[in-house]
Amino acid sequence: MKNKKRVFLIVLDSVGIGEMPDAHKYGDEGSNTLAAIVKSDKFKADNLEKLGFFNIEGVDCKEDVLNPLGSFARLAEA
Repeated sequence: MKNKKRVFLIVLDSVGIGEMPDAHKYGDEGSNTLAAIVKSDKFKADNLEKLGFFNIEGVDCKEDVLNPLGSFARLAEA
């Protein structure tokens, strides 16, 4: 097991971290599911926060983590 690396890939499809450039074509202007659910006192994402979830470009509903433990990205449909 020495020098073995593992990757845990978490895909949060449809979480919604803000509108895409073509949002106007689909009536999705202003959409941001994450910003809405973060307001709930029931929402907890401590481990995702430590991994850098709120460091994703365009996510401004919580503070960035100074030294995130993971890699993170925002993707768009091709």
